[in-house]
Amino acid sequence: MVTQSEQQIESTFSKIIRLLRWNKPEGRLILMIPGLWAVFLAAQGKPPLPLVGVIILGTLATSAVGCVVNDLWDKDIDPEVERTKNRPLASRTLSIKVGVVVAIVGMVCAAILAFYLNPLSFWLCVAAVPVILLYPGAKRVFPVPQLVLSIAWGFAVLISWSAVTQNLSQPTWLLWGATVLWTLGFDTVYAMSDRDDDKRIGVNSSALFFGNYVQEAIAVFFIATVALLFWLGIVTHLHIAFWISVAIAFAGWIWQYLRLKQPDLPTAAYGEMFRENVWIGFILLAGMMIGSF
Repeated sequence: MVTQSEQQIESTFSKIIRLLRWNKPEGRLILMIPGLWAVFLAAQGKPPLPLVGVIILGTLATSAVGCVVNDLWDKDIDPEVERTKNRPLASRTLSIKVGVVVAIVGMVCAAILAFYLNPLSFWLCVAAVPVILLYPGAKRVFPVPQLVLSIAWGFAVLISWSAVTQNLSQPTWLLWGATVLWTLGFDTVYAMSDRDDDKRIGVNSSALFFGNYVQEAIAVFFIATVALLFWLGIVTHLHIAFWISVAIAFAGWIWQYLRLKQPDLPTAAYGEMFRENVWIGFILLAGMMIGSF
């Protein structure tokens, strides 16, 4: 028989899982993907398995911290947004104190993992911290806060690549640019679902900044992503599997653009397209892994 205290512990655990967004794995996976891109390309398809494990765990810890910090920043804004009003801190089902403790635990876990890396990668981890902590505030002062998030995403490439090679080279920056532009594209798609609430509250987003041309802006981001991936493939001498994966990704992004141009698109469609980008990311990862041999 389950006691009342045991039920309360279980309930709190469930709320913490929601706070960390571990009930929505696509958001954790989409941060993991650029790190895996980088480690497999830098190691020519054969990275050390312990390093792959550190990168996977590191992205889980980092994304968890990012989610909690975001919710701490937005605890008074999220209740005004339909998509976020039921988050644990927004609905006050978890206290601010619990949120702070969870964030600290996540940062400690990420720091422990960072000590496994070489000095360059470690200091890149340190450099990423202020970007992660300040990103949620960007929507209050910066017209395109998704760019700040994209730069934070780009650190996954820099950290993972340097963890293999102990340096940053031309291919690193090509992959970094592709990651930033891809993130700017899919996160602008995601932001489109909140446009009415964001405008009413008075916070910024790329979906508002580009206005009536937001679909065209997303198309430019994805086209530029393909261009940088194309350049990367030439520089790193990747084989046919990579080019097939890029072609599939490009087709997927074209399909998303055509759907975004449809009038009266249901709000749920933006979340669906966000999740599709997880699959696109893994298809590209497969192409990089196979194409490296």
